[in-house]
Amino acid sequence: MNSRAKGRTVLEVGADGVAVITIINPPVNSLSFDVLNSLKESYEQALRRDDVKAIVVTGAKGRFSGGFDISAFGGIQEGSVRPKRGLISIEIITDTLEASRKPSVAAIDGLALGGGLEVAMACHARISTPNAQLGLPELQLGIIPGFGGTQRLPRLVGLTKALEMMLMSKPVKGEEACSLGLVDAVVSPNELVNTARQWALDIVERRRPWVASLYKTDKIEPLGEAREIFKFARSQTKKRAPNLEHPLVCIDVIEEGIVSGPRAGLWKEAEAFDGLVQSDTSKSLIHVFFAQRGTSKVPGITDRGLVPRQVRKVAILGGGLMGSGIATALILSNYPVILKEVNQKFLDAGINRVKANLQSRVKKGNMTQEKFEKTLSLLKGVLDYESFRDVDLVIEAVIENVSLKQQIFADLEKYCAPHCILASNTSTIDLNLIGEKTRSHDRIVGAHFFSPAHVMPLLEIVRTKETSPQVIVDLLDIGKKIKKTPVVVGNCTGFAVNRMFFPYTQAAILLVEHGADVYQIDKAIVKFGMPMGPFRLADLVGFGVAVATGMQFIENFPERTYKSMLIPLMQEDKRVGETSRKGFYLYDDKRKARPDPELKNYIEKARSISGVIVDPKLVKLPMKDIIEMIFFPVVNEACRVLDEGIAVKAADLDISAVMGMGFPPYRGGIMFWADSLGSKYICSRLEEWSKSYGEFFKPCDYLAARAAKGIPLSAPVEQVKSRL
Repeated sequence: MNSRAKGRTVLEVGADGVAVITIINPPVNSLSFDVLNSLKESYEQALRRDDVKAIVVTGAKGRFSGGFDISAFGGIQEGSVRPKRGLISIEIITDTLEASRKPSVAAIDGLALGGGLEVAMACHARISTPNAQLGLPELQLGIIPGFGGTQRLPRLVGLTKALEMMLMSKPVKGEEACSLGLVDAVVSPNELVNTARQWALDIVERRRPWVASLYKTDKIEPLGEAREIFKFARSQTKKRAPNLEHPLVCIDVIEEGIVSGPRAGLWKEAEAFDGLVQSDTSKSLIHVFFAQRGTSKVPGITDRGLVPRQVRKVAILGGGLMGSGIATALILSNYPVILKEVNQKFLDAGINRVKANLQSRVKKGNMTQEKFEKTLSLLKGVLDYESFRDVDLVIEAVIENVSLKQQIFADLEKYCAPHCILASNTSTIDLNLIGEKTRSHDRIVGAHFFSPAHVMPLLEIVRTKETSPQVIVDLLDIGKKIKKTPVVVGNCTGFAVNRMFFPYTQAAILLVEHGADVYQIDKAIVKFGMPMGPFRLADLVGFGVAVATGMQFIENFPERTYKSMLIPLMQEDKRVGETSRKGFYLYDDKRKARPDPELKNYIEKARSISGVIVDPKLVKLPMKDIIEMIFFPVVNEACRVLDEGIAVKAADLDISAVMGMGFPPYRGGIMFWADSLGSKYICSRLEEWSKSYGEFFKPCDYLAARAAKGIPLSAPVEQVKSRL
């Protein structure tokens, strides 16, 4: 939301003597400084008035509060002047709300997240609806709860559950919150405010307890036991997030309150919060937060006032890993799906894959058996196009074969209604080529999911020059409904993610042929924060896919492709990656990877074919250099993607890298990270390497021009023109 739009609270006093304070700040009633000051004023007014016996705090339009308005604090801009949130926490939340001489009850519906829950915990009781969501997700933004949450939550639910809710950013619903002691009662939305009013009056009349959460002790373990819990939490956190400081700071702050008392804990929380809000991690994660919400804003498309059409039924061609994953994602969001295959054997296999995807959710306790049956009933398998006549969207997910896809799209044009969207899940093939034999170019679009499609959060929506804006708006809506983050990109080889990251594995192979160690490279990249290194990734994807994709890039970008025989030589010996239990690593029955001493033979052979001489500088390459030599070519290619207009804005590439390739979100995405190092530095390093190792590293014109002027790589073109 726009932090300049004023939020407020409204005070209404009933005949029963209860003042109802309502938080109003659409869309989620976030707590801007305006809202907090207004909340304090409303409280003070209620305390002054003789006709007020008790207070109820609630949120407008069925939402308590979605938390602090993060665009309101200056952590986004270096050196900005802002009120210290930690001190506001103590002054308003503790000394005004909790210390009030009139009791208050929070009436919680919809969201009570972050600062919203912290306000509720400062009240003397909490009433919730069954579907309300209560949680402290601040760690997702590189900060910690800053309105007393680190002190009150453990006192209400116990240390173990409080640590889980904060460190995992895991919310709970009303019923669970009640069983934990976080809320005192659960009622329907219609009864919520009246129940809270009566509860507040019962506190006044001493029929119910008047509880200040900050001083509760019954849920806190003895000190020795508490220290063991903290010790375990620290060791788990270091394993799960070795590069992050703020989860450990959160544990320290909670511990301070247990050891030295809640007031000391509040002061430590305030100090820690104000430090973390200025950290690089917080700036990066806040950037990702806003960038993710900005992907659905596409100039020239979403600003035309177009309304998404209703998609009632979807058809998918191909029941392989991708097709079955896409089908799973759609039926999980209640879309009826037709799955087409070429024969009964393939169709049965496809339906069984969807079943297995759903059963995995049942096994994990995320889905009931009844819901499993109901969801599966939305899927229908077919062997012909007859039932395609009333579908609104078709997604083709067959193998990457141009003539096969062309034939399929020609058939679809015959069988589908004129309004039906014709989408391809291709990851590399030009959409103009796929639709060459049709007359329906305005409704052909790319819907590129990432594997596994029902798990990975990114959806690349690929538009050609002829794709109708209405089709893009429709797909953005579907993407949102199936819980994906959609990014609209232009049509080119590899689109945005695969195009940006094609130099990733190539840079790694170049380094290895010139003397670097395969396993040191993977180790450095994992330490940087990627889920796996380029060689482990190549094994997982399979060499067949790697070579097929590589050929597309060699064909389209021959001048900057590093050509190596390493993977083809390994393929000749039937080493094709994880599926053959041999690739760059060896794999046991449980698919656990271990280094292979024989790998050096293939590297030496590939080196001799390429005529490459080992560079002593690369044999013991420092971690910093490995990271830069692998990722700077990716940055270089991302610059080309921006320059060619394939991506709308740099922030979209950041989200594509984070959600499509697992780039660490706490580094802000590929372009945000690059700008933290500076265009001049990146350009000078690439120029230096291109002299030693060839055109592969040569900086593109976009990067060189911005480096020459010291302009950030992610600055929009208009901004650059004004700077020039």
